[in-house]
Amino acid sequence: MEDFQTLLENYEQQTQAAEGEVLKGTVLKVTGDSVIVDVGRKSEGIVPSRELTNAEGQLTVRPGDVIDVVVEREEPERGVLLSHERAVRLRLWDDLELAHQQNTIIQGHIVSRIKGGLACDIGIKAFLPGSQLDLRPVHNLDGYLGQEVRVRIIKLNKKRGNVVVSRKAVLEEEVALRRDHTLGTLAEGEIISGVVKNITDYGVFVDIGGLDGLLHVSDLSWGRIGHPGELVRPGDEITVKVLKFDREKMRVSLGFKQLLPDPWSDAAERYPIGARVRGKVASITDYGCFVELEQGIEGLIHISEMSWSKRAKHPSKLVNAGDEIECVVLEVNPGDRRMSLSLRQAQSNPWETLHERYAPGTIIEGRVRNLTDFGAFVEVEDGIDGLIHISDFSWTKRIKHPSEVVKKGDKVRAKVLGIDAENRRLSLGMRQLEPDAWESFFETRQLGDVLPGKVVRIAAFGAFVELQDGIEGLCHNSEVNSELTGGAPLEVGHEYEFKIIKLSPSDKKVGLSLRSMLHHGDREALEAYRHAPSGATSTIEDMIGYKRVGNGESNS
Repeated sequence: MEDFQTLLENYEQQTQAAEGEVLKGTVLKVTGDSVIVDVGRKSEGIVPSRELTNAEGQLTVRPGDVIDVVVEREEPERGVLLSHERAVRLRLWDDLELAHQQNTIIQGHIVSRIKGGLACDIGIKAFLPGSQLDLRPVHNLDGYLGQEVRVRIIKLNKKRGNVVVSRKAVLEEEVALRRDHTLGTLAEGEIISGVVKNITDYGVFVDIGGLDGLLHVSDLSWGRIGHPGELVRPGDEITVKVLKFDREKMRVSLGFKQLLPDPWSDAAERYPIGARVRGKVASITDYGCFVELEQGIEGLIHISEMSWSKRAKHPSKLVNAGDEIECVVLEVNPGDRRMSLSLRQAQSNPWETLHERYAPGTIIEGRVRNLTDFGAFVEVEDGIDGLIHISDFSWTKRIKHPSEVVKKGDKVRAKVLGIDAENRRLSLGMRQLEPDAWESFFETRQLGDVLPGKVVRIAAFGAFVELQDGIEGLCHNSEVNSELTGGAPLEVGHEYEFKIIKLSPSDKKVGLSLRSMLHHGDREALEAYRHAPSGATSTIEDMIGYKRVGNGESNS
């Protein structure tokens, strides 16, 4: 009895220990909706056949197969009930716990997007946070749906059935391994391959094996580029040259253009001085424009070399970015990587044939383009301006500023006076359209002539007198006699009779005298006395006094 009791207790302990543990069982047979499995107990166990069928409803096992099962319970009528699904879950949790402890990389499949990240199938559904998806922030999580990924378990709670995984941790380890290898083998001057990782305004970051190198925009191309994105895109695999490498700071400078020959090395031979070349306007500045002749070769057209005749305030008035133009090479300096070009020298110079179209003496019509203190610029034809100097507006009027005669935009007539093609100057005159009033005056007047005049201006040294329209003479203070003015000074607006005492046609100057008029009047009175009839009682003094009265003086 004691031996039997001992055997019974051992059996019960074995049975209790077996319940909830994963056991190995051998499939004996399939009967209806059940699969009979031998788990080494006094009676066989039963697994529902639905747990051992695939998505198409086909049974996945056959007699003799060994499967994992867990004892669910024992029923008097049916016997020991087993579960294959629960055994798989328990076995999986054991594997996941081991993988978590050993930091093992496991394979997962992205099945859906959930709040804050993605659902990843690693045998059970695990949570893959968006922040743990990649080394850099990912904005489009949907792009990872359906992908196979390698992850590590970073959190596990078997009781709650929660698992959190990270793909970023796997990538960081891979990058660290590749970085260590790169740091150990990288050298300046080496030509290597890399993958474009990120693009900025100032350059491109290239992954060269776990280490990011900077490919500056100036080292991308020998030519001008507006943005690095014009040449490369993220994900592109490119070949670069290591320019500088700081192992301690882990900084790498890369070059792409250095893999190609420098176009300036033979630019002087390919672009000789005087050669006509074609190029595209790459950029425009205040002082000119840059023309790209080929990738890496640009020349400057200074604003002074853009046109023979047009005086543009800004180059953009003459050319636009992107224009295809023809120009002439003026200078090439490969050392400084500079080239001077000329746009105007590729065109005919209109000033060289200007004398054929506008010979001196030709009368032209044009519009006043600009006014200055010294004259007015008149547009004779497109790009050709002539200057009417302030002295050539009128023969007689004293013009202080051109705006007294013309205004900007006025259409005027003028005569061509002279052409200086070398200095691109065209002289015009408006007064030359009319006869010279001074010339007529000097032809009809002589010294000693007496003529009326109106005082128009008083100066410290004398008075300016208008003799006729536009003709003025000067009566110096020494030539004024107070007897003829009643003791008063000359007044502006008053008229007097003056005697011409000086004529200077070359200087257009006329000297006048009021004092000489007194002597002129005495002689006239004396002549009148000599020829007076007998019996006349007038004296010479009376005659002189009469004459003075006639000139505005008092007889008293």
